[in-house]
Amino acid sequence: MDVEVFTLNAFSSEPNGGNPAGVVFGGDTLKPNEMQEIARLVGFSETAFVQKSKVADYKVSYFTPNAEVDLCGHATIATFYLMLLQKKIGYGVYKIETGAGVLEITAEEGNRIFLSQALPLFSDQPDRNEIADSLNIPIAMLDEKLPVEVVSTGLRDIFVPIKNQDTLNRIVPDFKKIAQVSQKYKTIGYHLFTLDAEQGVIAYCRNFAPLYDIPEESATGTSNGALTCYLHKYKKIANPSVQPYIFRQGDSMNRPSTIFTKIKWSGDHIQKIEAGGTASNIQKRLLSLS
Repeated sequence: MDVEVFTLNAFSSEPNGGNPAGVVFGGDTLKPNEMQEIARLVGFSETAFVQKSKVADYKVSYFTPNAEVDLCGHATIATFYLMLLQKKIGYGVYKIETGAGVLEITAEEGNRIFLSQALPLFSDQPDRNEIADSLNIPIAMLDEKLPVEVVSTGLRDIFVPIKNQDTLNRIVPDFKKIAQVSQKYKTIGYHLFTLDAEQGVIAYCRNFAPLYDIPEESATGTSNGALTCYLHKYKKIANPSVQPYIFRQGDSMNRPSTIFTKIKWSGDHIQKIEAGGTASNIQKRLLSLS
């Protein structure tokens, strides 16, 4: 059986930037084990499979090369950017069924796609020494003004504040230790960030998920949505008029990526969180399943 797979880079308008994802339409004809095999053959961090839904406009399933996950921000952006360009959808708001619940997608003029996320859940604050050790850095390189904390807007990550951009870029982590810590706290991985950024950019980020066979990702929409909520909680972003907020990621991998986020709040209560961007470098390939 031959399966048509589209590949493209989410969160970048440049061919060498962004986070690559696979997109497969007609996922209803595929069994879960076939989706898993396709994701393994594609080899990207995630491949999205578009299906029919009884509770939303579309259902999307997400597979890494070795497991199904509830949600993937960059693969969702890639999927709906492609659907917009292929005129399968127009500008507007759509509902999608995912493992993280029914979420909202907005296709805006300018071909920017935004994915709404679940409202944030803040939980554990892992030991800073344990985190620093797994990153092979002194604990003093963590930003002492902010906590290490597990946050989820659909996927759990450990958020790690780093003092400056130079330290962030130089980190060579111990992936085995990160996988162990991620398993301990039941998270996908680590999302490192520094607020040491030029004007107009909120933070520079790096994302490690070795537990899911993803050493580093160049752009992660869900993580930056959750980071926006974290920064709101600790009063590091307070001006709603400058939205969307801009996050940079992937520079350490030579895959520069730009993630946009929007947040609505009333007092301390977050009412809505979205992450989005564009995509580039669309290609098509045929995979043969035995």
